[in-house]
Amino acid sequence: MDSELNQLLYRWSQAIAGLCKTGLAFTGKTYEAERYEEILKIAAEIELFAQLTEDLKGNVRAFDSIVEDQLLQKFKSEVAEGIPGYVTPKVAVGAVVENDNSEILLIKRADSGVWLYPTGWTEIGYSPAEVVIKEVKEETGILVKPLKLIAVLDGMRMGFTKVPLYSIVFHCKSYGGELACHPLECLDVGWFGKDSLPEPLAGGGKWLELVFNAIQNSDFKVYFDPIRDNVWQFQP
Repeated sequence: MDSELNQLLYRWSQAIAGLCKTGLAFTGKTYEAERYEEILKIAAEIELFAQLTEDLKGNVRAFDSIVEDQLLQKFKSEVAEGIPGYVTPKVAVGAVVENDNSEILLIKRADSGVWLYPTGWTEIGYSPAEVVIKEVKEETGILVKPLKLIAVLDGMRMGFTKVPLYSIVFHCKSYGGELACHPLECLDVGWFGKDSLPEPLAGGGKWLELVFNAIQNSDFKVYFDPIRDNVWQFQP
């Protein structure tokens, strides 16, 4: 429950911060800018509260100092004017790579130590499918061909990330290459069957049923996150 609640706090914080930074990007009025900056501080407090230990949560002075000196200043530094300052989620791609043994390719991420299919940020000049090919080769050494779109996911909602992002996930087939773990992005890489998956899995493995269903079912329909009646309501 605590991890789910903290994930919700991160989502609230990022949403509030995004609205404030977008507001600051377009407002030319000092009064409005002051109000946005005040709300931005509240967003910083929400996010840090989700990170802090119980001891530090009880130390109000230390808590306020961290808010003021670290995250709030980071939020402010991300403000730009006009269209470049309109805050939206980042876009990433994911690759569910299948081999001839019906195994999927997983990496152990260097940043978190959890296992997940290869992922990466989209890049200017590449289509999403082209980025998939590039990322899988760089991270794992495996050559792939994208076959179909599996899903478009909200990464924060799935519990993959604390950074607001949309992930475009492709089903791919391997056709060559050799496993080679990227020295900076991966701690390990390997092929795994449905009954022999490593631990821990990113997002608690909530994506497993989805990806194996996509691989095994020729009539699979592209998945997107279900619509909620109340977007901001806590839903464990």
